[in-house]
Formats: sequence, C-alpha cells, structure tokens
Amino acid sequence: MVKSYLAAAALVALTLTASAAWAADGALAEIQKAGVIRIGTTGDYKPFSYKGADGSLTGADISMAKDLAASLGVKAEFVTTTWKTMLDDFKAGKFDVALGGITVNPARAEVGDFSVSNVSDGKRPIARCADKDKYTTLEAIDQPTVRVIVNPGGTNDKFAHQHFKKAPIEVFPDNKVIFGQIAAGKADVMVTDGVEVDLQSKLNAGVLCPVAVKEPFTHFENAYLLRKDPALKAAVDAFMRKELDSGNWKKKLDAAMQ
Repeated sequence: MVKSYLAAAALVALTLTASAAWAADGALAEIQKAGVIRIGTTGDYKPFSYKGADGSLTGADISMAKDLAASLGVKAEFVTTTWKTMLDDFKAGKFDVALGGITVNPARAEVGDFSVSNVSDGKRPIARCADKDKYTTLEAIDQPTVRVIVNPGGTNDKFAHQHFKKAPIEVFPDNKVIFGQIAAGKADVMVTDGVEVDLQSKLNAGVLCPVAVKEPFTHFENAYLLRKDPALKAAVDAFMRKELDSGNWKKKLDAAMQ
C-alpha cells in the first residue's frame, strides 16, 4: 500500500514537474526572457500596417503592436514578410506574432493560435467611380471584358481565382500602388476587404469608389496570428479585450483612416 502511494505520488510530482517545464519553455516565457517580441507584418496594407518611403511603419496594428509589447514588458521588433510568404515565414519561426489585417482561416489556424478578433469585415469591390454601379455582382465582374486585379498570395488572390473564371486576372506585385492601376485605367476592379475599399475610396476621392453591392461577398474576422502557447494567447487576448472595451482600438483605427 505504501509502495503504491509512493509510486502514485512520484508520478504526480513528475507530471507537475513536466508541466512546469513545458510552461517555462512556452512562447510567452521565451519572449519575456529575450525581452523582445518579433512582429511579422507586410507593411503594405493601410490602415493596418504600412511602411513609408523612409522605412518607418505606421498603422493601427503597428500602434497596437507597440502597446502589446509594452504590456508584456518587452520591446517590439518588426519583421517584414509578404502575403505570399507569411505562413511559411511564420512556420519557420521568423516571428512570434503576425498582424496587419490578417484574416482568420483554417490554414493559418492549423499552425498557430488566433487572438480575439479586432475586425469584422467582408470582401467588396472597388472600381473607378464611373463604374460603381456596374460591377455589383460576381456575375457582372466575371466577364471576359472585365480586368480584375489582385495582390499575390493573400485572401484577395484566393477569392479572385475561386470566383472569376472568365474575367482575366492580373496578379500585381505591389500592393502599395495597386489601386493606381485601376485609377489609371489599367485594370477595372479589385475585390478586397471592405475597410480597404473605404480607405482607398477616401484617399482617391472622385476617382475610385466602393461598388454599390447589396452586401459584402463574404464575411470574415481579422485577428493576430500567434505562436501556439496558451499563456501567450491568454496574454494577447487580455490585451485585445482591454483595447476593444476601452475604445483604444477604434481610436487607433480611426486615426489610421485619415
């Protein structure tokens, strides 16, 4: 009986020791030990993450990343990635968190944890203002004479190739200037996140307009992609809820939309 008790006690102690060791070796512990949280971002997506000509990053999620780092007692280190390579870079361990208008989807959820969502949105078309009543359905866009343009590797690219079989699709490499292609008449329409449609219409007032769709073509959530670790997710979620509840996230997003 005594031997059984001692054996059971030893097993419990071993389990607790292993659990403690696992927790100590988790992503959050590593980040805090290093004093740095590595933030992966594309830097080409206003209003969330945008790299200027001088190399500095701005945007609502960039501001959030700096505040998140401060809440964890570490510094933010930004790592440039692309929509096409982001998932591979994340799996390769190049950064701890990916942010900047990242859509929650199964492929990403397989390799990381998603934080609480900070954006609820949907895909909508943007076109020259003269055509804002022209491309109001997927069928109207999917015509041989309609030139669709997308940035490579992200959800816009995937959406276009899933839904447009007749319309020619140009995969344009630079998301920073892609809307200029539509304004210049080199492309006709782009289907992208609603928040980007609204911002680019504002930045190109009188030239580019939201297409008058009855409702978005899709619905999705944006969130931060995190290294798998319950402690890291709990910390980021707590930070995100605080920012959402206090209105700080909305202030950051509104400022970035100017």
